[in-house]
Amino acid sequence: MPPTLASLVHHSALKLTVRAGEDRLDVPVRWAHVSELADPVPYMEGGELLLITALKLDADDPEAMRRYVKRLAGAGVVGLGFAVGVTYEEIPAALVDAAREEGLPLLEVPRRTPFLAISKAVSAAIAADQYRAVTAGFAAQRELTRQTLSAGPEGLLAALAAQVDGWAALYDASGAVVATAPEWAGRRAARLTAEVERLRDRPAPASSVVGVPESEDRVELHSLGTGRRPRAALAVGTAAALGTAERYAVHSAIALLTLTTERSRSLHAAEQRVGSAVLRMLLAGQPDHARAVAGDLYGSLLDAPFRVIVAEAAPASAARAHADARGPAAPAAPAPAGGGSGPLAALAEAVEAAAARSGEAVLVVPEGERLVVLAADRGAAVTACADHAAALEAARAAAVREQPGADEDEPVVGLSAPAGPIAAAGAYRQAEQALSVARRRGRVCVEHEQLAAGSVLPLLADDAVRAFADGLLRALYEHDATGRGDLVASLRAWLSRHGQWDAAAADLGVHRHTLRYRMRRVEEILGRSLDDPDVRMELWLALKATSTE
Repeated sequence: MPPTLASLVHHSALKLTVRAGEDRLDVPVRWAHVSELADPVPYMEGGELLLITALKLDADDPEAMRRYVKRLAGAGVVGLGFAVGVTYEEIPAALVDAAREEGLPLLEVPRRTPFLAISKAVSAAIAADQYRAVTAGFAAQRELTRQTLSAGPEGLLAALAAQVDGWAALYDASGAVVATAPEWAGRRAARLTAEVERLRDRPAPASSVVGVPESEDRVELHSLGTGRRPRAALAVGTAAALGTAERYAVHSAIALLTLTTERSRSLHAAEQRVGSAVLRMLLAGQPDHARAVAGDLYGSLLDAPFRVIVAEAAPASAARAHADARGPAAPAAPAPAGGGSGPLAALAEAVEAAAARSGEAVLVVPEGERLVVLAADRGAAVTACADHAAALEAARAAAVREQPGADEDEPVVGLSAPAGPIAAAGAYRQAEQALSVARRRGRVCVEHEQLAAGSVLPLLADDAVRAFADGLLRALYEHDATGRGDLVASLRAWLSRHGQWDAAAADLGVHRHTLRYRMRRVEEILGRSLDDPDVRMELWLALKATSTE
């Protein structure tokens, strides 16, 4: 505890007597200062015990004393020490009355007690308090370290909560609560998710002081990690501001959790390398070798159906242009997938955080300019991927992208159907196909199962397909442009009627012999036989592709 006026009054060697403000003696004293100025306020910082002899004061003037005491109290002076037997034999009644009116503690200092003795007493008490704080801080550091080594972050949080007489919580990179101490603090910690997300957007290290809704707690938030993007966050909730010893404990906890976070990052990098090897073996058709390498790390993932997720980054502006024009958007060069920031890093964080909270294995591998994920079918990671994509789709639909920061890239994601280790290569191809369709349609995410449930016709909107259709049918269109017949319409009617002459001729309003003649001209112009089913299919798709323009 820092020195207080009460501790100075009880100091046997000082012999101080309280003349006013008896109910305010528990206020801490930051320093003892001697000043005989008529107005010492410009030189005060607050928290001082001011020592005077009233050498330059008219201490008998009630009005002057009221103004003097009022200014001292307004400047944060916590007490006034008046030396008797120097300028005045006793404290003037005007000063005593003014101190009582203002509630400012007034101490009578006997002539045999020099001001220097009071200053030394305050200085010694402050030094002793600082020593106790440092000693307590080192003790807290040892205890926090011991708990971290023996019980991990959970043990550290419990020790920290005890040190600060409050509660502590650890958040992951997504802002979700990982652990709290005591357990009852979980609900309070969950209310700060939005504040943690705002802290995460600031360069590390970052901190802030916030309040908990429906609580009187004072909460300090600190980002954890040495990278530009924080890897986690620590919350410390207390009823009042932290003292020196508590501050040492919090700083020690931040250092220890940062070391743990960085160690976890190194382990995560090693796990990624193992995961990359497992993925290569699966795609090479070596599930047994992949299972042997996966071991306990990813083995459970290969024991049940999983999905392959392939993601790339594409400019949000391209997606908006596609949505506006309903045409294909040219993919831009995707952002690197591994680490750092960006759309793929955000997607990886969401997937990994969800898997960690549910206790399921997930394999996340940056593959060049892509991100490849193997996640349990119907598991938390797949759900988090879908939720992440849905949130981006909703934000785009609500025109949030028109606000500052709208030019940031978005992920484009393809999900395979459920598969097992033997079919991993096929699942990877499915995810690539879904990714291609998502990019073509300007969607954030497409599942391969959605392709089978839909129609192939929207795929004909591709520029390459249209170019093929134009080239295949150009000669027929040029023939019709000369006014020598209507071969394109006749071909469309004949194909739509599956080669039935009478039905197609009736649709066109011509004789079936006329239609037969036109189909022979089509074969002559194209140099292809309409008896070939492949030729019929290509012509029909070409007609459908040109009709979508």
